[in-house]
Amino acid sequence: MGSIKTANSELNRLSIENFKLSAKSDIYIILDNLRSGNNIGSIFRTADAFRVKKIFISGSSAIPPNKEILKTALGATETIEWEYQESPLEIVDFLKTMDVKIYAIEQVSNSIPLNQFSIRTNEPIALIFGNEVEGVNQELIDACHGCIEIPQFGTKHSLNVAVSSGIVLWHLTNQLINQNPD
Repeated sequence: MGSIKTANSELNRLSIENFKLSAKSDIYIILDNLRSGNNIGSIFRTADAFRVKKIFISGSSAIPPNKEILKTALGATETIEWEYQESPLEIVDFLKTMDVKIYAIEQVSNSIPLNQFSIRTNEPIALIFGNEVEGVNQELIDACHGCIEIPQFGTKHSLNVAVSSGIVLWHLTNQLINQNPD
């Protein structure tokens, strides 16, 4: 096929300082009651890749410098702004005061399939990812503007939370890039 793997030095990686100064998407993430530090670390890394504005961690979720988080984040806890607050509802209320639209990533009646969901430049959005077993709790779902569901076609209809975050963030980032190709 003739393809040659790109060397790390050719990837044009930003320094931590330049990353912090770079423009971010108007996307926030709320992690509520995640059991696995590995999942949280993976989400940090994905948030870095797509220049998410901030991660809010809530409930019983671990926070950096948890060893599992650091292992999978590979330094992204140093680049992504994050904050812990016990109550996810307080986070939602705070973001709503900033006109941020809140969406849970969850399978519910009247959910919006991800492939039919549109994001627009300069319209901030927060995505709630819930517990690996229980998902997003109903009280949080009730506080949201809506729910986004990743269409699935197999027998499980269940994706790992870190995988889900990657799929959703790639989809939304791709939409933003296509709206603003510069």
